[in-house]
Amino acid sequence: MSRVGKAIVKLPPKVEVKNNGNSILVKGPLGEISTPIFEGISLNHENDTVTFVRSNEAKKVIALHGLVRALFNNSVKGVTEGWTRNLEITGVGYRAQVRGKDLVMSLGYSHEVVFPTPEGIKIEVADQLKIKISGINRQLVGQVAADIRSKRPPEPYKGKGIRYSDEVIKRKAGKTGKK
Repeated sequence: MSRVGKAIVKLPPKVEVKNNGNSILVKGPLGEISTPIFEGISLNHENDTVTFVRSNEAKKVIALHGLVRALFNNSVKGVTEGWTRNLEITGVGYRAQVRGKDLVMSLGYSHEVVFPTPEGIKIEVADQLKIKISGINRQLVGQVAADIRSKRPPEPYKGKGIRYSDEVIKRKAGKTGKK
C-alpha cells in the first residue's frame, strides 16, 4: 500500500469537506477549492480525519492513491494557511511594481514586461526587488512563480535576473583573456 496514500489527513477546525463523486470540495477560512478524486479511490470521512481507500490493486489505482491524498492535503493547507512563493530580482535597473491587477517589470529589455495576475492569486511587491505570490491553490502559485521567473531567468555569470528566494545560482567564471 502507498505510504503517502494510507496516511491520515487531520482536518483543522473551520474546514468542511464535501464529496461530489469525482471531486472533493474543501471549504476553509481563506476560500474553497475543488480537488479531483480518480476512479477506484474512495474517501472515508470520520469526525475530523479523512482517509483514502483503493477499491482494487490495479497499477493505475495504486499510482493515483498517493497523488489523490497529496492533492487533498495541499487543498486543506491552502484553505487554512495558504501557499506563498517568494521571488527576488537582481540586476542594475531591474525592478517590479504592481499596477492595478498587473505586475509590471523592468528587466533590461527595451520595453516593460507586463504580467497579468490570474484569478485567485495575490501578488505583492516589497521595495521593487522582492515579489511575493500567494493563493490557496499550490499548483497555481507555483506555476505563476515559474512564469514570472521565465521572463528573465538568472544568468550564471553575474547572477542577474529573477530567482526564487531559496534558489542558489551556480556561478561560472568569465573568459580569461589572452595576454
